[in-house]
Amino acid sequence: MSEPDAAVRDQFARHVNPTFAKLLGVLGYGRVWVRAEGATLVDDAGVRYVDLLAGFGSMNLGHSHPELLRALAAALAASPVHVCHTGATPHEAAVAARLAAAAGPPFEIAMMSSTGAEAVEAAIKLARAATRRAGVLSCDGGFHGLSLGTLSIMGATRLRAPFEPLVPGTQRIPFGDVAALAKALAKKKHAAFVVEPIQAEAGVVLPPPGYLAAARELCTAHGTLLVFDEVQTGIGRTGARFAFHDEKITPDLLVLAKALGGGVVPVGATLCSAELHRRGYGSLDRFDAHGSTFAGNPLACAAAIATLDLVDRDGLAARSRELGERLIERLTARIGGHPLVRAIRGRGLLVGVEVGTGLSSAVSDASAWLAEHAPRLGRLAPPPFIGQWFAVRMLEAGYLCQPAAHAWDVLKLEPPLTIEESALDGAVDALARILEDYRSAAAVLRDVGARMASRGVKGWAW
Repeated sequence: MSEPDAAVRDQFARHVNPTFAKLLGVLGYGRVWVRAEGATLVDDAGVRYVDLLAGFGSMNLGHSHPELLRALAAALAASPVHVCHTGATPHEAAVAARLAAAAGPPFEIAMMSSTGAEAVEAAIKLARAATRRAGVLSCDGGFHGLSLGTLSIMGATRLRAPFEPLVPGTQRIPFGDVAALAKALAKKKHAAFVVEPIQAEAGVVLPPPGYLAAARELCTAHGTLLVFDEVQTGIGRTGARFAFHDEKITPDLLVLAKALGGGVVPVGATLCSAELHRRGYGSLDRFDAHGSTFAGNPLACAAAIATLDLVDRDGLAARSRELGERLIERLTARIGGHPLVRAIRGRGLLVGVEVGTGLSSAVSDASAWLAEHAPRLGRLAPPPFIGQWFAVRMLEAGYLCQPAAHAWDVLKLEPPLTIEESALDGAVDALARILEDYRSAAAVLRDVGARMASRGVKGWAW
C-alpha cells in the first residue's frame, strides 16, 4: 500500500469506524477503493475487480455512467435553486411526474427524500396519518433501514435489540405465511403492512406463489395499507421496472431509493395515489407535516430522471431478466451438485447461493477460535463469522460480492445491470474453482483458522 493510501486506511480506522476497520483485517478483506467505472472497481494497488455487489443494488447503471454524469453536469450548469421549499421548482415537478408515469396508476404523488430509510419512514407516517391507526406490520427477515423507525420493523434481532425500546405498535410475522398475515390483519389495528417483494438481505428469499396477491386482498379487506419496499428490487433489478409489475398486483405505497439516483446522488421516493395523500396530508394543518430539507433537490431529480430514462432506453430490466436466468442456469450446472451448496435462487440480477450442510458446526468451532485468540473481535463479529470466507476468496479471485446481511450463509450476486455476460461467466467459473477446494465444512474451517492465525500475528492489519 502506498503512503497516501496507507493514510486513508489509518484515517478510516481512526475517524470513521474503528471496529469495522479491524474486522476488514481479520480475513484480509480490507481494500482502499479509488476508482470505478461500469462494472469494474480499482483498488489503491491498481488491481481491478468485477463488481458483483453494485453498492448493494445502487449501481444498476454501473459506476460513473457517462450519460448520467452529463445530465448532472447540465443540471449544475443551469444554476438551479438547490433548496427552496416556499414554492414549486421545475426539477421536483418533473421528477414526480416521471415517477408517476414509470409506476403507473394509481400512483400520482411522489414524496421525495434522500435515503431508503427516509422513504420507508415517509410511508409509515402517511399510513398512520391516512388510516388513523398506529400499528405497523412487517416480516421476519425484512430489511427496511437503520433509523429508529425502520429498526422498529427490522427483521434482525442483532441490529434491533441494542436500541430497544423502539417505536411501539409494531409486529413481525413470518414472510410467506398467509395464515399468520390474515390473523394479524384481522385485529384491524395496523396502518400498514410493509414488505419487500423479495427479501434481499434475508438471503434472496422469494415469496411463495400467490403470497403477495393474498396480501393485497387481505390488506384491502381489513383496511391496512400495503407498502412495497422496493429500495433494492426496483429500477429493473428483478427483471421488471419494478418487482410489483411482475406480481400483477399494485401496492398502496411504493418505496424507492438506491438505484434511483444512478448510484451517484442519494435519492429516495415514496409514491402513492392522490387520494391517499389527501387523506393523510390534505388539510391546512397537515399539508406540511412531512418533508426534508434536501428532498427534491435538482441534482437528485436530474439523477432520478436520467436513471429512469436510461433503464428504459437500454432495456435494462429485460436484460436483467435474461442475464439472471442465464446466471442461475450456469450456477446450477457448475455448482448445483456441490455438497456445500444448498440452493441457488433469485430473480433477475438478484441471485443468492446458499451454502450449508455441516457449516453450522464449523461456525461454532470458528467462533470458539475467535473468542480464544481474539476475544474483543469475537464479541463484535456477528455469527456466523465464517460466512464471509467465500466472499474473501472471491475478492482474491477478482470479484467483489458479499453475503446477505441477515443470512451470512448466502452469497449474494447483485451486479450492475450493464455487466457483460463474459464477466458473469468468469464469476461462475471463479466460484466453482473456489468451491472445489471445499468439499466439506472441515476444509472451510481449516483455511479460515489458518487465515485468522496469520492475520492475528500481524495485528489484523490490512
